[in-house]
Amino acid sequence: MRLLLVCRPTPGHMVHGRRELLSSLVLASFPLCDLTEDDLTQNPKFYQLLAALSQKVDHTGLTATLKADLEKAEQKLQNQRRRWLQVQSLHGALLEMIQDHRVKKHRTSVPPDQNMFYDTMERCLLVAQCVRQLDLSTTATTTTTSTSTSTTTDPDPDPDRDQPSVLGLNPQQVLELMPPEKDVQRMKQSLPKELEKHLKTKCFSLLSYYQPDWESDRDGLKNIKLSHMAAQLDGDRKRAETLTEVSRQNEILLQRQTQLYLTELTRCIQHLQTLILDHRLRIQSQLDRKKLDYLEAKCELVMQKIRMEAVEIRLETYTANTVATHKKIRQLELELNDCRLERRAAESKVASFQMLGADFDALAKEYGRLQGEIAVKRWALTELGQHHAE
Repeated sequence: MRLLLVCRPTPGHMVHGRRELLSSLVLASFPLCDLTEDDLTQNPKFYQLLAALSQKVDHTGLTATLKADLEKAEQKLQNQRRRWLQVQSLHGALLEMIQDHRVKKHRTSVPPDQNMFYDTMERCLLVAQCVRQLDLSTTATTTTTSTSTSTTTDPDPDPDRDQPSVLGLNPQQVLELMPPEKDVQRMKQSLPKELEKHLKTKCFSLLSYYQPDWESDRDGLKNIKLSHMAAQLDGDRKRAETLTEVSRQNEILLQRQTQLYLTELTRCIQHLQTLILDHRLRIQSQLDRKKLDYLEAKCELVMQKIRMEAVEIRLETYTANTVATHKKIRQLELELNDCRLERRAAESKVASFQMLGADFDALAKEYGRLQGEIAVKRWALTELGQHHAE
């Protein structure tokens, strides 16, 4: 039979795993705090405080009420920004149409009705811009006047004493520069069509820039792709934001890992320096001994080389006859020194004999005579022995 063993986690392991999960959730709730699980473990009170705060605030530090108010304010700001962008986009598109018409008019001939349309639109835009500027000036002037009159005691202010507007004009005077009503109505009737044509051309250019391969497609297919382009751009933006967030988290992780790496590297360098110092102290005597042996061998080699150079110089300077002559001279010098020593010894003996007086002189002569007779008799005996031998 085969036994199946099932390992169940103990309560201690379950509590430890739950605590690690809660710690990771607390750290995720406060990403801007440079904390680790060891910090939470070493400071349990602080860990409890962060756990309680994580239930009340989000990762940005806002409560639910403040977050709701912030979302409402952001939504309101987005709506106002959207309306402002719509107006600015439309105004920019109209200016682009006018600019394109000017360029086209310089290059080719343009029909008179099209010239009338763009001239009317340009005049309307200029008048509207001037009126808006004057309305702002008038509003500011009126506000200043009303403030000043509220602080004075003059019950009947004179409107003629108000501050003048820009160039002394008012909106009504500028509105008189509008084109004729007939031209304006004709321009308004043609504007949607021309604006649609311009925006369509601009959208197709944007589509070709976004996907250059779609430039050769038909207009119907381009319209279908344009309808899906907003979603694609939104998806690309979200992916870019996600990648940016991932890149930021990776950068934070990289910074932490770099810090840990530098700490470990510093510790390893310290250990390595300690090991190198200990090893150097242990083998320093051996190194010194080997270095001394090396220097002795090198010195001996240099001495041998000097001797060899001296011998080579001597061989190059003296020939064999010269060397023999020098040896003979040295031998003769030694013999001369020996003769001088013998002479000095004899002179010293003579001097000592002279100090003994005349009696010793006679005795020495007698000794010399006897030595001579002994030598003669020895010679005679030698000759006699040789004669008998023959």
